[in-house]
Amino acid sequence: MALVSGAGGPGIGKRTYAFLRSIPTWALWLLVVLWTIPTLGLLVNSFRTRDAQRSSGWWHSPFENYAENLTLANYTDILTAGAQGGLWRALLNSLAIALPATVIPIAFAAFAAYAFAWIDFKGREWLFIATVSLLAIPAQMSLIPLLQLYSGGGHLTLPFIEKTLTLFPDLDLTGRAISVWLTHTGFALPFAIFLLHNYISGLPKDIFESAFIDGADHFKIFWRLVVPLSVPVLAAFAIFQFLWTYNDYLIAVTMLGGAGHNFPATARIAALAGEFGQAEHLLTAGAFLSTLLPIIVFFALQRFFVTGILAGSVKG
Repeated sequence: MALVSGAGGPGIGKRTYAFLRSIPTWALWLLVVLWTIPTLGLLVNSFRTRDAQRSSGWWHSPFENYAENLTLANYTDILTAGAQGGLWRALLNSLAIALPATVIPIAFAAFAAYAFAWIDFKGREWLFIATVSLLAIPAQMSLIPLLQLYSGGGHLTLPFIEKTLTLFPDLDLTGRAISVWLTHTGFALPFAIFLLHNYISGLPKDIFESAFIDGADHFKIFWRLVVPLSVPVLAAFAIFQFLWTYNDYLIAVTMLGGAGHNFPATARIAALAGEFGQAEHLLTAGAFLSTLLPIIVFFALQRFFVTGILAGSVKG
């Protein structure tokens, strides 16, 4: 099995592996069925009319009059442009936010993790501790200061000399997707560096020594050795980060403000119900449609998921 650790390499351990092997197959399938039931209910309700959704649960659908209670109008309404529709544009906005917000922190974190793991420089341990400690900062308390920084810049007034020192220029980033990218990148970097560092530091030391003897520099070692060997943990973090940024609502609404044309799918779906909740039957179709892309991403990278997460968080 790929999850079992080799000699001196990262892995889940023999006891954990033996425990996983002892779980009956039927128990795992039972968990799969229970986990799938809410998604199935969402799918069935997305094809039911407003009156059918209000009068009975989705499990009554097999006993209903299909001609009267099943419809494609829910999907038609949310996909067409209009006051309550236009979900296509919102889905593209979500993709335009999630892809850069996933690639950027992976690129920075991979370089930083390699430096913390294999480059000896003064203050390395304390800098790594300080970076990981940023995980304790709640994102909610940082949004307003960041928003003020993006909209007005950062300035420090020096009272004795009566001058203002500009620490961060006013780049007028509010209402733009780049403000969401930068915010997600800042919040993701501590965890990404921690995860990648644990994995990269567990790679065999012999391959680095051999590369140095052959005359390779740090960049060549990173690009030719570390990146190919770190594909599982990179893919595992990419899944986490993509799902987080794609399903984010708070950061996007805070940073984009009134720029409704840039709103992601989460914000658009929240507005589908309309005034006084008169169109709440559209929420099921919008929610199910927005889940398709994350499901595709997860299943495309699932073979790396468990291996990368466990290898990057457990050593020995």
